[in-house]
Amino acid sequence: MNPVKVRNVEIGTGMPKICVPIVEKTKAAILDAAAKISETKAHVAEWRVDWYEDIFDFRETKKTLEELRDVLGEMPLLFTFRTLQEGGQRQAAVEDYVKLNQNAAATGLIDLVDVELSAGEGYVKKLAETAHKYGVKAVVSSHDFQKTPSREEIVLRLRKMQELGADIPKIAVMPQNKKDVLTLLAATEEMASNYADRPIITMSMAGTGSISRLCGEVFGSAMTFGSVGHRSAPGQMDVEDLAEGLNLIHRGL
Repeated sequence: MNPVKVRNVEIGTGMPKICVPIVEKTKAAILDAAAKISETKAHVAEWRVDWYEDIFDFRETKKTLEELRDVLGEMPLLFTFRTLQEGGQRQAAVEDYVKLNQNAAATGLIDLVDVELSAGEGYVKKLAETAHKYGVKAVVSSHDFQKTPSREEIVLRLRKMQELGADIPKIAVMPQNKKDVLTLLAATEEMASNYADRPIITMSMAGTGSISRLCGEVFGSAMTFGSVGHRSAPGQMDVEDLAEGLNLIHRGL
């Protein structure tokens, strides 16, 4: 498996890296959240731009990106527009979604860009190619807030993301019971052991799935998501608690 390096962070080696989302509406609140994240044990910040009030005015988005980059310094930045059907705050026509992410990659201000698998294979390939043109890594993602697919389906989606050019395939699913969490973990181990030639990110959401956010180093998930203040998904832990849990497991391996 080949690690992915963004700035000074190597994803895919050692403990899972911690990513903290910024879920704020105004520039001032976004920059304040970024400053707080930069003082924690987080490795990566994610700007969830679907929360941003001026997201469809790219001139304003770029200005905010420039200031965000200054606040974060050398901390890698993941740019994410999460659509409604994948658990986000806004909807966008697929052409607008693609254009937004292409424009963000072209600024040179972001390090990773989230690309939803549901956009369609052609668009996913197009966005991954654009990201790579500007030295940006593509995190191709799939989110199911209703259920946990079968182990076979989870592995199939992750393999498809890899085929389409994802630098990091990512899947998040909702458990209905404890067995669903085991399904996600089994799929993670199968993908990491048998098919992945790059880092993958997997998680089972809500409280029931919280163990999956801690045990990635055992099963093969290279990044986990924590919170500083507002949570962007059910089951996210405070970043400091998450770091402590990851360290405990790491020391035992």
